Amino acid sequence: MANYTTVHEKSPVFYPEYERKSEARGQTHYCPGCGHGIAHKLLAQAIDDLGIQDRTILVSPVGCSVFAYYYFDTGNIQAAHGRAPAVASAVKRARPGSIVISYQGDGDLAAIGSAEILHAANRGENITVLFVNNAIYGMTGGQMAPTTLLGHKSTTTPFGRNAVNDGYPLRVAETLSVLDGPVYIERVALGNAKQILQAGRAVRRALENQVKGLGFSLVEILSPCPTIWKLDAHQAQQHVREGLSSVFKPGVYCDRTKEAVPRPEPKPGPALTGIPRILGIELNEGASAAPVAAASVDLRIRIAGFGGQGVLMLGQVLAEAGMDAGLDVSWLPSYGPEMRSGTSNCHVRISSRPVDSPLVTRPAVLLALNEPSLRKFISSVEPGGLVMYNGREVPGDCRRPDVDLLARPFTEIADELGEPRAGNIVMLGALLRRIEGIPDASVDRALARVVKTQRWLEIDRKAIARGREVCHVS
Repeated sequence: MANYTTVHEKSPVFYPEYERKSEARGQTHYCPGCGHGIAHKLLAQAIDDLGIQDRTILVSPVGCSVFAYYYFDTGNIQAAHGRAPAVASAVKRARPGSIVISYQGDGDLAAIGSAEILHAANRGENITVLFVNNAIYGMTGGQMAPTTLLGHKSTTTPFGRNAVNDGYPLRVAETLSVLDGPVYIERVALGNAKQILQAGRAVRRALENQVKGLGFSLVEILSPCPTIWKLDAHQAQQHVREGLSSVFKPGVYCDRTKEAVPRPEPKPGPALTGIPRILGIELNEGASAAPVAAASVDLRIRIAGFGGQGVLMLGQVLAEAGMDAGLDVSWLPSYGPEMRSGTSNCHVRISSRPVDSPLVTRPAVLLALNEPSLRKFISSVEPGGLVMYNGREVPGDCRRPDVDLLARPFTEIADELGEPRAGNIVMLGALLRRIEGIPDASVDRALARVVKTQRWLEIDRKAIARGREVCHVS
C-alpha cells in the first residue's frame, strides 16, 4: 500500500516575510477565524497554478484587505474606497497583457463602490473581481453594510436591520448577472471544507477567463467575521452555512464562457506628435522645436481670487501657452459652488521636464487677485519666489523680506482700457515681463484658442501689453 505525504507550505505568491509588523513577520493583520486569510490562500494558489504571478496586478481598496500589498508578491495598487473596479479597468486597458484582480469587501464594493462595479461589469471589462461578503463593516467597527441580513444587530442598527427603515440586503451576484457584459459570476462560501474547495475552483476559473481574454468575471465569497459577529470560529462558519447562505444562495449566476470569444486587443494609442492635431491645436512651424534650453523652465504657479475675476482662465491661458511652446504642463482648478464671489484658485505647472504632480503646494509664483487670497497663500510661497498682488500696496502684515513682492491695481488698470474684467490678463502681462521660458507668440496663440470672440481677444491683447508696461522694477 502506497504511502502519501501531505505537505502544507506557504505559496510562493506570498512574500516570505510580512514586513507590516517587525515583531511578527509571519502573521497577517486579520483576526483569528477571518475568511480573508482563506480567500488569500485560494487566490495565491490559483495564481501559482496558472503561472501568472509575474503578470498579476492586485488592486485593493479601503477595508479589512487594505494591507494586501504586504502579503502578495505581485504588482499591487491601493485604490480609494470603492474605486477598485475603476482603477482595475484603467490598469487593464493600459497594460492589456497583465492579469488584473480587484479584491473588495461588501462595505466597499456594494456601498460606496456600487457605481464602479456596476459599470465595470456592464462594460464587460476583462478583469477579475473577488467580492468578499461578510455582511458587515468589519474594519470600522461593525456598522450595517448593504448586505447585512434583516434582523441583524450592528452598531448602526442596534435593534436589528429593518426593511422599512434600512432596505433589504443587496444581492450583488443576482444584480450583476442580469447585465449583458459579464461572462461569469458565481457565489461561493467558506462555511466548511467542501465549500472552500468549491470556492477555490471558482477563483481559478475566474482567473482563467481573464487569461483567455473572455471578459468580466466576479466571484462573491461568503466569509466569516467572528470578531464583529461576536461568535467563535466554529459558530461563525456555521453562520456562513446557515445564515448567509440562506439569503445569498451559493451557485453560478452567469456563465457565458462557452459562447464568449476573446476580446479584441486594444488599438495602440496615438503617437505623441499626433496629439495636438487630435486636440485641435495647430502649432506653427517649429513652435515646439526646442523652445527653451533643457531643464531651464520649472514654473510652479498658484493663482487665487474670487469667482468672476478670471482666475481659472488666467491659469488656462498659461497652461495652453506652455503647451504651445512644447513644454510639459498641468492645470488643476479648485473652486466653490458659487459662480460669482466664491473662492477660486488653480495650480499651474509649466516645465521642461515631465510634471510629476499637478499640485502646487510650494509655489514659486503666487498671483493673488484679492487680499483674502494673498493672506491665505503667501506663507506657502518658497523663499526667493515672486508674489503679484492686485492692489495698490501689500498689507504690512503680509510682507515677507524673502520673496519678491509686486503690488499693482490690475483691475483699475484694466478699467482704464474700458473693461475691468480684463484685470487678470493685465496681471498676466506683468507676469510675462518677470518670467522667462514662454514665448510671446505662444501666449498669443493660446489667447486665440481660449478667447472665442474677436472683441475680447483684442481687449486681452491690449491688456497684456499694458501689464508689461506697468511691471517696471520699483
